[in-house]
Amino acid sequence: MLTELRVRNFAIIDDLHLRFHPGFNVLTGETGAGKSIIIDAIELLLGTKASQEMVRSGCDLASIEGIFELRGEIGREIATRLAEEGLEGDEGLLILGREVRRGGRSVARINGRAVGQALLAEIGGRLVDIHGQGEHLSLLQVREHIHLLDRYAGLEAPRAELARLVARLRQVRSELETLRRDAREIARRIDLLNYQVEEIAAAALEEGEDERLEAERRRLAHAETLAAQSAAVHRLLVEGEDERGGVLDALGQAIARLERLVRLDPDLQPLLEQIEAATEQLTEAGRSLADYQETIAFDPARLAEVEERLDLIFRLKRKYGDTIAEILAFGEAARAELATLSRSETRTAELEAEEEDLLYRIGEVALRLSQARQAAAVTLAAAVEQELADLRMAGTRFQVAIEQVEDPRGCYVGNRRLAFDATGIDRVQFLVSANPGEPLKPLAKVASGGETARLMLALKEVLSQADPTPTLIFDEIDQGIGGRVAAIVGRKLANLAANHQVLCVTHLAQIAAYGDHHLVVLKTVEHERTVTRMRLLEGEPRIQELAAMLGTLGESGRRSAAELLAAVAQEKAAAIPETTARRPA
Repeated sequence: MLTELRVRNFAIIDDLHLRFHPGFNVLTGETGAGKSIIIDAIELLLGTKASQEMVRSGCDLASIEGIFELRGEIGREIATRLAEEGLEGDEGLLILGREVRRGGRSVARINGRAVGQALLAEIGGRLVDIHGQGEHLSLLQVREHIHLLDRYAGLEAPRAELARLVARLRQVRSELETLRRDAREIARRIDLLNYQVEEIAAAALEEGEDERLEAERRRLAHAETLAAQSAAVHRLLVEGEDERGGVLDALGQAIARLERLVRLDPDLQPLLEQIEAATEQLTEAGRSLADYQETIAFDPARLAEVEERLDLIFRLKRKYGDTIAEILAFGEAARAELATLSRSETRTAELEAEEEDLLYRIGEVALRLSQARQAAAVTLAAAVEQELADLRMAGTRFQVAIEQVEDPRGCYVGNRRLAFDATGIDRVQFLVSANPGEPLKPLAKVASGGETARLMLALKEVLSQADPTPTLIFDEIDQGIGGRVAAIVGRKLANLAANHQVLCVTHLAQIAAYGDHHLVVLKTVEHERTVTRMRLLEGEPRIQELAAMLGTLGESGRRSAAELLAAVAQEKAAAIPETTARRPA
């Protein structure tokens, strides 16, 4: 649900901060006030193409930011998608942003981080449908029709069962494709794998072995230097370079003198203890050096053996991995593949039998799904046509076309083999004929403007429970209709608001009166510049706005507007549900 919209330096808007509410939000105002500009800003926020003409004259940057509440299943799906991209934000909230600079370059943002326009459009398209301009209409996307029909018919359970079977079939076919390689290629592959497995096994590698061998090689290669230098250090500590003795002798003399001094000045006791501790450490170091010298031996044979082993490990690393762990992992993978290929004929027969069984089972589930869709399609078409009749489009025909395609590798349905995917064997498309005598055409090819908006309204009304899109925006829906039809449109929009957030731009009071929240768009001149402002109308100001929309002046206009609001309030209080929006039983 769209909760806030901030628009800066966009067209004639300098700085506009809007708050939207759950339910039915209506936007009214004089022609040219900027209502359509607000819709344009939302479209840009949802990922449409940017242009430098959108930037307010005299400014370098236009920006739009929208805050959405994520609720229900669609909210969880979007949160999961954002997590995949590392774009998590505050729990339950989503912030979309768009900036357009003078020159046309634009930046898209999700939760404050720059993203590609395609990802912004993907996320935005799941949050909002804008009806009236032909943009962001999920109902016009043919791939969505089967999902809407299935939600309308309540087919989630068999759809899930079918998807599970199809996923397993894909795994089986992938493994079969591997096993059905050319026999010679399999033989060559087995020979190669045997060689690799035996070479790695023969090396008998241990993790960390290379590091230990490198350390040993350095000691062996520099044995003479290590022995000479360690002996020299030992002499300095213990024996010294001349008759005066080594460091330890000098420290012993220092300790003896300090002991005499401590008897005269006890404050020197800590210093004596420090030197005694240092002497003990140096004594231990001398013993360690003596032990180290005994371990050093010049052994050319062992050095050659170590270098040969390191050379073997280097050659294996060059072929199988950068570390011993990777070499061993490569060997295990090769061993597993070898086992698979070695029993390829047996495994192929097993998989072929499983493939046939899955194709029959998929056909059974897909046929049940198709039959349920056929029945639901008739109910859906009748409901939509009834809605269109209510909207004074009685001549409009609506049909759900369901087709199947033959495929020699398809699932078994009776005596036929039909193409299928995770949704089943059906290709579903919504068709419409807007005028009597005209052939049915795909929904995306219907006329634009108010006729399209009313058609979308009828579909949304019937599919309201099935359509997960949280926010629906209707622009130009009142084009070419009168007050009587407008009241029906307003009632249907109010019904939609029970399951969606609805925003509607309208010039008709009969629609605006049904709004739960009434926002008026005003165009004013400030500092010799045209700007757009918006405010929430309640009470008397709302009555005055409706009176102006009715075109009736004075007290009679006010009375008519008040009566209209009262009648709508009474109708809402009665809360009589419309059966046409319900799912089929």
